[in-house]
Amino acid sequence: MKYARLTKEQLEELHQEFINFLASQSITAEEWQQIKKEKPEVAEEELDVFSDLIWEGVLNQAKFLEHLSKKQLFLFKVEEEKMHLIGLKVENDAIDLRTKEGYRWLQDNLLSDQVTIYTSTKAISEERNKDIFILIQQGANITKGELFAYFQKLIEV
Repeated sequence: MKYARLTKEQLEELHQEFINFLASQSITAEEWQQIKKEKPEVAEEELDVFSDLIWEGVLNQAKFLEHLSKKQLFLFKVEEEKMHLIGLKVENDAIDLRTKEGYRWLQDNLLSDQVTIYTSTKAISEERNKDIFILIQQGANITKGELFAYFQKLIEV
């Protein structure tokens, strides 16, 4: 398995896609029930293959990620060969960026001495999707990139 097995909830949401996946392998609903009963290890392998296919599709489309922690905000832009980072770090112990109040404080105090903004760029490894998946496992979420674009304009000015 290259990534991680989808959760039960995710598999339920992708029920029709899973049926199509089984059908593409000429596995009928009855055969699937039989495989689950008689060869659970084969059923597990099929779930793993399906999970990897779904993850590949999602990761191939990912262009922006955000990771928010108590004191830091990481914004990533993923290109073919490079990944760009815009990071914000808050030096005020009373602030928690994960709360509405903390995020509002950041907006109001963005240019204060208590907020550090930094950037970085690194080359993407040959396994681009694996790089993205690691960030997701660490708590990042795939986004449309509005925050990245906002801060990129702010930095360029």
